[in-house]
Amino acid sequence: ILSNRCLLTDRAGTLARRGLLALSLYCRYDWPKTSHPPCMEYLIFTIAGYLLGSVSSAVVVSRLMNLPDPRSEGSGNPGATNVLRLGNKAAAGLTLAGDILKGALPVLVARWLVDDPLTVALAGAGAFFGHLFPLFFGFKGGKGVATALGVFAAVSLSVAGGLALTWLVVALVLRYSSLAALVSAVSAPVWVWWILSDPVYTGLAALLALMLILRHRANIGRLLAGTESKIGK
Repeated sequence: ILSNRCLLTDRAGTLARRGLLALSLYCRYDWPKTSHPPCMEYLIFTIAGYLLGSVSSAVVVSRLMNLPDPRSEGSGNPGATNVLRLGNKAAAGLTLAGDILKGALPVLVARWLVDDPLTVALAGAGAFFGHLFPLFFGFKGGKGVATALGVFAAVSLSVAGGLALTWLVVALVLRYSSLAALVSAVSAPVWVWWILSDPVYTGLAALLALMLILRHRANIGRLLAGTESKIGK
């Protein structure tokens, strides 16, 4: 187990370093030849978003409310659903609110200070990947559904509403929370392009959708096997 954690940590660290290196090279060779804002802003907002996203709401709430560690108990996923399973509705509600907020806040700040689509997208992506691979909690994060919703809500309430409607319809009809999340993830780029027609935000939606699908690999396997738990059971 320890070796697997070390391997995950090394891979996450390598990915982060490569991403920062790519941004640094872009800043060095492409700016100021382009009309984009100074590339230091890209680095600052990406890192700030990642650090905020690395604060695990599930772990923090569980510790404050003397609940079991959601990373090692229940499903092992540090998210609102597992906190509800291990604790109570109040703890789950706080976890959900925290996950949404840490996705929305970096995007809102970026829009307020810069309002450049690429800077905003990098801030949102940083928060999302911080939730998936939190620096402060051994790079063992959640699946990212609520944080992604926060990112989309800060970009466009209409997009967030469309995604929420998609999740609600699938959940009510088929009674699978994981399937509702997957369908919502796949539909995200469609909603973003239809409402905003912005290639940068559409690219962000596609990236987040891909990661959400990868984080739900186990759920997909159980759905195909017919062993996935339904809502309320």
